[in-house]
Amino acid sequence: MVSVSPVIGLLGGGQLGRMMIQAAHRLGLRVVVLDPDPKGPAGQIADDVVIGHYADSAALTALTERAQVFTTEFENVPSASLRFLSQYGPTYPDAAAVEFAQDRRKEKAFFASAGLPVGPYITINSVRDFELVKRGHFPAILKTAELGYDGKGQISLKSLDELSHAFQELGSVPCVLEKKLALKSEISVVIARNAQGHVAVFPAARNEHRNGILHTSDVPASLPAHVIQQAEKHAKTITLRLGYVGVLAVEFFWVEELGLLVNEMAPRPHNSGHYTIEACPTSQFEQQARICAHIPLGPTRLQFACRMTNLLGDLWFPNGPDKPAIEPDWSQLVPARDAWLHLYGKTEPRPGRKMGHMTQKLGDA
Repeated sequence: MVSVSPVIGLLGGGQLGRMMIQAAHRLGLRVVVLDPDPKGPAGQIADDVVIGHYADSAALTALTERAQVFTTEFENVPSASLRFLSQYGPTYPDAAAVEFAQDRRKEKAFFASAGLPVGPYITINSVRDFELVKRGHFPAILKTAELGYDGKGQISLKSLDELSHAFQELGSVPCVLEKKLALKSEISVVIARNAQGHVAVFPAARNEHRNGILHTSDVPASLPAHVIQQAEKHAKTITLRLGYVGVLAVEFFWVEELGLLVNEMAPRPHNSGHYTIEACPTSQFEQQARICAHIPLGPTRLQFACRMTNLLGDLWFPNGPDKPAIEPDWSQLVPARDAWLHLYGKTEPRPGRKMGHMTQKLGDA
C-alpha cells in the first residue's frame, strides 16, 4: 500500500521537535528535520535530517525536496524561511502569525487591536524614548523586543535611574519596558486549530516560574471558573484573529486590580503543555502532527489532575556548577507510581538548561 500522508518538514531540532516526532511516528507519519546540529534531540530520532541553518537557501531547498508540509518547533525561525517554504507546501503556522510572536512590540499592539487587555508597557526603540518613561512605571522589566526566552534578554529594574545602563547592557536594541505587577497567578492555554477551521482547547495550566524559567505547571488550574473561561475565550480570539493554523500557546497574568491580562503567545507547542502527553487523550504534539497531516483534531479532555515539573541541568551539579556533572539518581527522584519521566537526549547538561521533564498524577480530575 502506498502512503498518501505527507512527509513533515520540521524547522528546529530541540526537545519540542523530538516530542512532536514521537507523536508523529505513533500516527505512522515521517518527519524530516532541518537543524544545524544533526545530533540534537529531534535529529536523533527523525526519519531524515537536513544539516544547515534556518536561513540557508540550499538547506531549505533540500527540505522542500524531502517534505510536503512544514512546521516549526520554535518561534525564532526566520519568517522569510517560512515564506520560502510556503511556495512548496503549506506551513503551519504561517510566516505572518510567527512574525507577531517574534516581536513584543507587534505582539502587544496586536493584542490591543483585538480588544484584549495587556499590562502597562512602553516601547523603547532608542534613548529618545526615555522621555516617555515616568518614575511611576517602576519597578519594571526591560525586555528585548526580539529573541528573548526563558528569562534571557530581560533585566529587572527598580527605578528610572537604572534604565540607561540596562538598555546598553541589552545592546541598545529595541525593547519594551513592562511595569511589574503583583501577580496572583500565571496561566497558560494551549489551543489547536486546523486548516478546516476546527478548534480544540486544552485545559488551562497554572504555572510557577523560577528565575524566568517555567518550574511547574498544575492542571487543572486552581482558579475561579470565570478566569479560566476568560483565558480560553481570549486564546480563541487570538487564534481566529490571526487565522492561525497549528498549535498555539497563550500566557496570561492574573492581577488583583487589573484582572486577567494577556502576556505573550508562542506559535508552537509549549512547555506548559507537556502534561498533555499523559493526561489527555491527544497531546499537543499529536495535534500538531494531525494538523500537518490533515487528520482531524483529537479530544483534549483532562483524564486526571497532574503536575509537570521541568528538570534543569542544575540537577546534574549537586556539588556546584564548577564540579563534574553527575547523572541524577532517577530511582530517587521519580515516584514509583503514576509518574512519567521524559529525558531529551541532550549530552551536555548546563545550569538552567532544560534537560527533561516529569509529569506526576495528583488525583482524579
